[in-house]
Formats: sequence, C-alpha cells, structure tokens
Amino acid sequence: MKTQPKLDILDCITVYYMGLIILVAGTVFVVCSFYALGFVGTFLGDYFGILMDTKVTGFPFNVMDNPMYWGSTANHFGWALLNASPVGLILTAVVALTYKVAIMFEGPFTEEIYQEKEKLEKNK
Repeated sequence: MKTQPKLDILDCITVYYMGLIILVAGTVFVVCSFYALGFVGTFLGDYFGILMDTKVTGFPFNVMDNPMYWGSTANHFGWALLNASPVGLILTAVVALTYKVAIMFEGPFTEEIYQEKEKLEKNK
C-alpha cells in the first residue's frame, strides 16, 4: 500500500487515528466472534450440519448481527484510512457489498436450520 496513491484529504493525523480506532474495533469483533463460535462454528458448522447447542447470542452477537463480517469490513476501512488510500476505500465498499449479499442468503439459512433443530428436539 505504500506505493499506492494517497488521498490528500485523508492524509492527516485525525483520520489516521480514526482509522486506528476502527481497525482495533473491527479486530475485537472478529476475534471475539471466532472465540464465541470456535473453529468449526466459524468455518464449517452450519453448512456441514455441525450446529452449536443453541444459536450464539453473547458478545459480540448481542451488539450486532454478523460481527465477523462487519468487523472484517471495519478492518478494511481502518487500513484504508490509515494509509489514506482511495483504492482501499473502494475495495472496502466492494467487501461490504459482498458481505451484504452473503448475509442475504446466509441469514435466512442459519435461522431455518436452528428452527429445524429446535423442532426436532421438541418432538423427541
């Protein structure tokens, strides 16, 4: 990123520290999400039928839906601000849009599989 053009309006200490704060917050959301879900829950669980006992609702899931996606987006945005990168801002928008599309499919799927699991447990 050092060789990329910089946007002069973003190349100041205030924006740099805003980027740093956003980067730290995004990292907290991503790391805490991973900790709450574990490796299997993060990468394999829902899609391979390996479900948690209950849907995770503790931090950071009690602060926002999809904290790993939005935390990752915040990381991209923070890095773009830290480096005053116009290309980084565009790529952050692409990442956010991609995650938004993924959430449109993943959200209902996750709700459905946990509702099915609940129904099966009630019928036992």
